[in-house]
Amino acid sequence: MARRSHSRRRSKDAPDLDITSFLNLMVVLIPFLLISAVFSRVTILELSVPTTAGGAAVGQQNFSIEVIVRRAGLEIANGATVEAAIAKKDDEYDLKKLSEMLIRLKADYPEKEDATVLMEPDIEYNYLVQIMDTVRSAEIRVEGSEEVKKMVLFPNISIGDAP
Repeated sequence: MARRSHSRRRSKDAPDLDITSFLNLMVVLIPFLLISAVFSRVTILELSVPTTAGGAAVGQQNFSIEVIVRRAGLEIANGATVEAAIAKKDDEYDLKKLSEMLIRLKADYPEKEDATVLMEPDIEYNYLVQIMDTVRSAEIRVEGSEEVKKMVLFPNISIGDAP
């Protein structure tokens, strides 16, 4: 008889799991997490790599603006020769002077929209971003007021390795 009672216990089905409380928790938790999530905005800059393929169109000026980032400072070149050199100040790049020189270049070549930023190896990425921002636009104070206007300089930026 003892065996029969033991066999009856085995033949019973396992009890069903009650997941009602878990589902109630999920119904409350999922909307809360979705509402409280911080959605970050990712900005993507379109860049191109400088190429030597293709020639300049007939009658088009063959002037290119290159900002070369070196450990000792910045250089502004026209593709063949270095036009200006800006030494580092207090171990930081002089972005204000770079901006002034680029504003002058933009005044000389108002139709020019592209520039190239060339970097030596082992220069921090943060400097690349700062220099690209400086090449892309400049803040200019309006004379006689505190107003600051943003001037677009060279928005089409190519990046590469410094020669």
